[in-house]
Amino acid sequence: MIDIESLKYPIGRFSMPEKPDLETAISEITQFPELIEAATAKLSNAQLDSPYRPGGWSVKQVVHHLADSHMNAFIRFKLTLTEDTPTIKPYLEASWANLADSYLDIESSIILLKQIHFKWAVLLESMSAEDFDRCYFHPESQKKVPLSEATHLYAWHGLHHLAHIQHLALRENW
Repeated sequence: MIDIESLKYPIGRFSMPEKPDLETAISEITQFPELIEAATAKLSNAQLDSPYRPGGWSVKQVVHHLADSHMNAFIRFKLTLTEDTPTIKPYLEASWANLADSYLDIESSIILLKQIHFKWAVLLESMSAEDFDRCYFHPESQKKVPLSEATHLYAWHGLHHLAHIQHLALRENW
């Protein structure tokens, strides 16, 4: 029997660590583009078009989603560092994953991830403890999100989707 929950959340659902470790989270964000590039480098077009789970996105859609999501995250950080508790703009991830650019070769999103994460890492490394305490307001959850939590969330987010791809490759013996 297929365990959909473990296919959806191969590294578990996000929860803020009891002992936050910004240094590790920043390192994971910094290194992420190379990890996703390595995980997808040898995949064929048919493999890239394979869903990571029944009813899930294709590997290609996951990679494009990561670029979309992390672009939004980077902008949310910049807004939060320059405005007083800005309300961020949610977006319909599933709808974005079905737009034409989500069917392009993944190289465009790999390049975007490398550049976004480079700039994001510079920004994160320059932030003070007070900067990490700054918050944005998320209208869907109706809560303020400190940048320390958002840093851990996006470190998890990258590894979460990386695990989707890695686990699919293992299951399929690629």
